[in-house]
Amino acid sequence: MASPAADDYLKTVYAHTEWQDAPITPSVLAAKLGIAPSSVTEMVKKLAASGLVSHVPYGAVRLTDAGTRRALAMVRRHRLIETWLVQEFGYGWDEVHDEAEVLEHTISDRLLEGIDERLGRPRFDPHGDAIPDAAGAVDREPFVLLADAPTGHVGRVLRVDDRDPELLRALEAAGVVVAAVVTTTTSGITLDGTETELPAGAADVVWLSA
Repeated sequence: MASPAADDYLKTVYAHTEWQDAPITPSVLAAKLGIAPSSVTEMVKKLAASGLVSHVPYGAVRLTDAGTRRALAMVRRHRLIETWLVQEFGYGWDEVHDEAEVLEHTISDRLLEGIDERLGRPRFDPHGDAIPDAAGAVDREPFVLLADAPTGHVGRVLRVDDRDPELLRALEAAGVVVAAVVTTTTSGITLDGTETELPAGAADVVWLSA
């Protein structure tokens, strides 16, 4: 079952459980993709028939081994392209997601390999998400969501969710970027020893080293 739409579904299912454990449901999948629930139901049935996901009516959607391999290949494409756009073309981290969504379906495997080589085989994209290698291996260290981190926790920013460009810009302005070291406080965080006011919603989109 080869189609950009199928690849987008598989990539979304994979990404949903990458930084938390709750499996994705068809309704959540529909919301993330911006597609009517009825359309999602039909596509999930097709993916299940192709052996790419497992699903029971009204239950969670989970990737099979075959689905995981294909999802990882698409995730690799997307994140390498994002990294390429930032490093080679000067894009901001808030500008690359939509561009990568288009390009990931069009570039050849040869070009993708060339991009990976030119960039020095990066392990993470501009948002801190792990870039799978060509074999599908992923490198990730233990993490904690900022909202769940106890007061006094010291950690590096490992990842920032890329879905909200405006929030990404606000976090960058505050200095909350990948690799920054922060300490959680009762009211937010300190950064370089200075109390830093977080934008609304930031605690739910920033992950720290555990």
